[in-house]
Amino acid sequence: MKDDRVYLQHIVECLDAIADYTSEGRDRFLADRKTQKATLRDLQELAESTQRRSSELKGRHADLPWAAITGFRNVLVHDYLGISLSRVWDITQRDLPTLRAAVVLMLAETQSRGPTG
Repeated sequence: MKDDRVYLQHIVECLDAIADYTSEGRDRFLADRKTQKATLRDLQELAESTQRRSSELKGRHADLPWAAITGFRNVLVHDYLGISLSRVWDITQRDLPTLRAAVVLMLAETQSRGPTG
């Protein structure tokens, strides 16, 4: 298993990319297929990376909605034709900034603990 820091850093990179993709507003997001596809792909990668964190990290941060993120990943991968772009937009604006703040704190914590996470 890779170090938790690798996955946490990747999550932050995905979150920052999504923030960039969606920075022009809801109407632009809903009108631009490339922006939608890029956002969905980074959401998928982000969710996949959350599943790869260590048991120790999972235990220390059990308060975060990891199961909901996994569930959303499953929708992205397996039910991609049923994705609501309005729901995706809401998630990017409502949930992802909070998730980013939490992951940045986890990343700082793991950096102070060393390579085991």
